[in-house]
Amino acid sequence: MDGISDVAVGVKRGSDELSMYNSPNSGMSSISDGASNGSDSKKLRVEEAPPSRVLHIRKLPNEATDTEVIALGLPFGKVTNILTLKGKNQAFLEMGTEEAAITMVNYYSTVTPHVRNIPVFIQYSNHKELKTDSANQRTQAVLQAVSVVQSGGSPSTDVQEVLGAASSPVLRIIIDNMFYPVTLDVLQQIFSKFGTVMKIITFTKNNQFQALLQFSDPANAQQAKLALDGQNIYNSCCTLRIDFSKLVNLNVKYNNDKSRDYTRPELPAGDGQPTIDPGVAAAFSKDSSSLLGKIPGALNPLSAAAAAAAAAGRVALAGQAGSSGVLLVSNLNEEMVTPQSLFTLFGVYGDVQRVKILYNKKDSALIQMSDANQAQLAMSHLNGQKMYGKIIRVTLSKHQTVALPRDGLDDQGLTKDYANSPLHRFKKPGSKNFQNIFPPSATLHLSNIPQDVTEDDLRLLFSNAGGTVKAFKFFQDRKMALIQMSTVEEAIQALIDLHNYNMGGSQHLRVSFSKSTI
Repeated sequence: MDGISDVAVGVKRGSDELSMYNSPNSGMSSISDGASNGSDSKKLRVEEAPPSRVLHIRKLPNEATDTEVIALGLPFGKVTNILTLKGKNQAFLEMGTEEAAITMVNYYSTVTPHVRNIPVFIQYSNHKELKTDSANQRTQAVLQAVSVVQSGGSPSTDVQEVLGAASSPVLRIIIDNMFYPVTLDVLQQIFSKFGTVMKIITFTKNNQFQALLQFSDPANAQQAKLALDGQNIYNSCCTLRIDFSKLVNLNVKYNNDKSRDYTRPELPAGDGQPTIDPGVAAAFSKDSSSLLGKIPGALNPLSAAAAAAAAAGRVALAGQAGSSGVLLVSNLNEEMVTPQSLFTLFGVYGDVQRVKILYNKKDSALIQMSDANQAQLAMSHLNGQKMYGKIIRVTLSKHQTVALPRDGLDDQGLTKDYANSPLHRFKKPGSKNFQNIFPPSATLHLSNIPQDVTEDDLRLLFSNAGGTVKAFKFFQDRKMALIQMSTVEEAIQALIDLHNYNMGGSQHLRVSFSKSTI
């Protein structure tokens, strides 16, 4: 290793001189970031690096492969190049777009990336692209295999396992060394840190406790596998062994202590199967105590009292630092931001209950989501995004709820209660919206379009929102369409302005982020 000190995700040291030289060991052109300069590591000044589609990955384990490094970027978009520096335990990963790289850095700022169960560090490189030769045939072969997968083809056998998450949101989980019971709610609590958990089925096979767990998105499944495979739920026991299932959708018939469909709370418990204790369910719904409250690295060991409670069939995670469903959003444009704009943007990732812009610090706000899972989801996607010209910061708040102003107190409209809003996207059980949650992107998905509205009408509407429309495509039924803005910031602005826009009569436009491109 090069002996450099750790640098936070998304920041680089003040001196970031890059040099290129031919390395006979790598078979490719080699790059050295200023952050890997020994003398530079002694500098105290740390500043934010400008976004780049080239990312610098450090502290890789010695045995890490190109395929495993590529897997870090695959859920966020097209991977176009890679350069590994084996002697320095570093790599450079080039994404297809700067937006994909930004989304990747934002995600890994809340979920520590792992390669072979070792935490690694990711930051922007000052390099805008990688210029490599084709001498390393193995690396080129891996890139070609990834390109085939991203184009809808089948990967070669040597990359199938790592790239398997591209096709399945379902994980198969085996619990080894199961000294204490592992409940369905414990699994939901652990895995929900990586995305929306939709369904879980638990069973015993070959005298081993196993589970099938379905995320709303394959990318979430991949990140959970990378971070949790090989970790212990409790201290020195209950080890998670995780791989990808061949199933792409789970069929859950009952909500009880063996299976659960979180999108369909109305399902029966089934004959002879007890439902989950209401007190335990309430505790988990509030996310008042989380096994993963102190990520990164590993799961927190339970205290002896908590482990004893688990052994007795109860989940009592006393003493564990957890997170609420309240977010603190800072660095807002106080001249532009309103409770309604925050409600609309954060409502893409959950049902916003209350918004409070702080009276004495109007560039900050508290946002209360329906639960902690939605708060985590919103934070992972929106932290670091640009809104009204400023890069916003999203963190978990210590507050458990957002208080309404006292009766008779005028807070200038800075606090709004949206608990009964008809615009919540996820209030209907089993809604397809659970399966269409994506990071902010320049491409927006439009729905509920009246039949008499033309492409020109929609182009003009979105142009008037202050952006530039680069591409447009109607779906076959013309009730839905994709529209591509020139930047992610413009798309965010358009979504805030035009979601629920009255198109005439009783039809209101629905706007969300899309994973597609035109």
